Amino acid sequence: MATLTFKCLDDHKRNHVPKLINVHHTQQTIQQAQGYIKTYILMPSGLFGLICMIGAIGGLGYQWLSTDGYTLETFYQSSGLLMSGVGLGALQTLYQRYLLREFPEALAARMKERLNRQRGTLKKRADATTIEHPGRQFVPLVYLLGVMILIGGTIAAYAYGRVSMVPALLMPWAGFFWIRLFLWRRVIKVEKVER
Repeated sequence: MATLTFKCLDDHKRNHVPKLINVHHTQQTIQQAQGYIKTYILMPSGLFGLICMIGAIGGLGYQWLSTDGYTLETFYQSSGLLMSGVGLGALQTLYQRYLLREFPEALAARMKERLNRQRGTLKKRADATTIEHPGRQFVPLVYLLGVMILIGGTIAAYAYGRVSMVPALLMPWAGFFWIRLFLWRRVIKVEKVER
């Protein structure tokens, strides 16, 4: 919760007037940041990971049962696609965990902004919480490179390999979303509701 402190301010007549100031605890900020992670990272990652995994496994099952195109090479290529998604998802999760540890106020501000937008009370954006760290200017390029690796692997596995289109498209994203889900669940403890 927030605590109240007194601070003396000048009332333009050179008189000092006490004023109450609301000081936020870092615990509240961390809870809001964790709320953002639960709502906008954990939930979508679980859902999209499940959809992509079911689609990819279903596509590989169809390839195995309906055609004679499923070979050991198909297994290796589809596993490589899955592992490329796992690697990139793990890197993104490590970066986001760094942001939670070093800049929880930025994630908490995103949560507040989304809640205000849902309520329809979104006003002019106040002091945007900036994230400044060494290498920050390269983050968008690394994200773009990661997406290009996933799309390039999909195209290569489908065009030159033995994986059909649906599993080649969905397998890297299944690995990407599921590793994010599993790595975040270690950090964010989901409270059980008791009845």
